[in-house]
Amino acid sequence: MTVHEPVLVSEILTYLQPRPGAVIADVTVGTAGHSLTIAPQLLPSGHLIGMDQDPDALAIARQRLAEFTSGVTLLAGNFSDLPALLASAGHQQVDGILADLGMSSLQVNMAQRGFSFMQDGPLDMRMDPAQALTAAAFLRRTSLGELTRVFAEFGEERYAGRIARRIVEARRRAPLETTTELAQLIAAAVPVRARHGRLHPATRVFQALRIAVNDELAALDALLQALPAIVRPGGRAVMLSYHSLEDRRVKQAFAAGAREGLWRLLTKKPVTPSDDEVARNPRARSAKLRAVERGAA
Repeated sequence: MTVHEPVLVSEILTYLQPRPGAVIADVTVGTAGHSLTIAPQLLPSGHLIGMDQDPDALAIARQRLAEFTSGVTLLAGNFSDLPALLASAGHQQVDGILADLGMSSLQVNMAQRGFSFMQDGPLDMRMDPAQALTAAAFLRRTSLGELTRVFAEFGEERYAGRIARRIVEARRRAPLETTTELAQLIAAAVPVRARHGRLHPATRVFQALRIAVNDELAALDALLQALPAIVRPGGRAVMLSYHSLEDRRVKQAFAAGAREGLWRLLTKKPVTPSDDEVARNPRARSAKLRAVERGAA
């Protein structure tokens, strides 16, 4: 069993404040790393609602949370549909929302899911394997201009145009099918000086592709828009983001809500992992936590 090591666990408990009888929604339950710490706090009469669009992760979460079956409901779905998913579990509002926006170790470590250039696998990158669009299909059908925009906007890639042109040239000969093919093409497309930095030259493009394939930013916008109506007055929302595109959206939505009296900011600056946590779990290094409390407005 591949299990994701949860990030900022004690900080999440501090800001989320789970308590007996509360209703908490973990909208990115994954393999239940955070939910395993939250569920016991809700006993005996509380309710944890966990949701995820990845069926592999949900299967593991179901096993790990089996002892809490009377107080846990697990749902398959994307948090962009949060109001409908909560309604299906019998709730219109909740006392707390947790969203961990990062990829899970389960997804990264399974070569066949195609998220990582560190392993050779198909160019898939679908969070929900039932969805039609894969990364390979996206690269086949997307225009040069749109590829350039996606890499520049979603990956903040300096050499977006060069990489997009190289992809278009390559696909005229044969479609790109594997993570290794794409990573090698990207490395060859960027200047020599950019091939040996702190980040692998394919890092930003893989991020951009994943965001585009899964329409992640639109889903996040839908979640942020729905939150004020879903969190009860006095309830809390805690968000973990891992790159600036996500964090900027969360920061701006919370700040706008605070100006309207919808939210009280609990974190004026993002909370980040300690050096000890990063040493133990390097994937935590870019995490930023922001939290708000629902106002009466």
